[in-house]
Amino acid sequence: MTKEKRPYTLKTDERQEGEKMSATKIKQAALIQFANDGYDGTALASIASAVGIKKQSIYTHFANKDQLFLTVLQEVLDREKKSLATFFQQTEDLKFDEALYQFINRYNIQYEVNPDTKFLLRMCYLPPSHLYEKVMSSIYKYFDEIEEIMTKFFLNKAKGLSVPIKEAVIAYIGLIDSVLVELLYSGRERFERRLAACWKIYWRGISERVEENRNE
Repeated sequence: MTKEKRPYTLKTDERQEGEKMSATKIKQAALIQFANDGYDGTALASIASAVGIKKQSIYTHFANKDQLFLTVLQEVLDREKKSLATFFQQTEDLKFDEALYQFINRYNIQYEVNPDTKFLLRMCYLPPSHLYEKVMSSIYKYFDEIEEIMTKFFLNKAKGLSVPIKEAVIAYIGLIDSVLVELLYSGRERFERRLAACWKIYWRGISERVEENRNE
């Protein structure tokens, strides 16, 4: 008498790995669509179609569109923070002013090729209205964290500035904010024009003492 074959069932760890991969694909598709079309312009059905699943399958991983969006936001903030820290670690050999300028100018390219950058920039200035408090709370925390990272970089690299380090860092973040608004609303050409003008004034303002020491 032959034994009846039992149907194959996934082991728990295999099933969990499959679910993790599905959730990752959903988040990747959502990131691209949120970055390109914003929160209101993105539908769960469209995300599901991009992944190749039914809309109902998204609810296996996320309770609703808001939860998916906020999950994507937090992961983007975490990746961007790591990217920022890595950038400044890898520019140790550059002059201080060159590193600062390159960091801002890289947004010009990243905005076009990196959905993380495009998503974050869009949500900083155009967050969904009903999630405004939650979104901005996360973004303000992110700004505080990058201020800490930049302060350490300034303390390590800046010599003989004409203003206190903290003021130089805050003004630098303000400069970034200014040119990114131009990039978001007006495009790369106007971003480059504003950066060129604002950078000269910013660097001259914080480095007068450095230039004086060089000329002595």
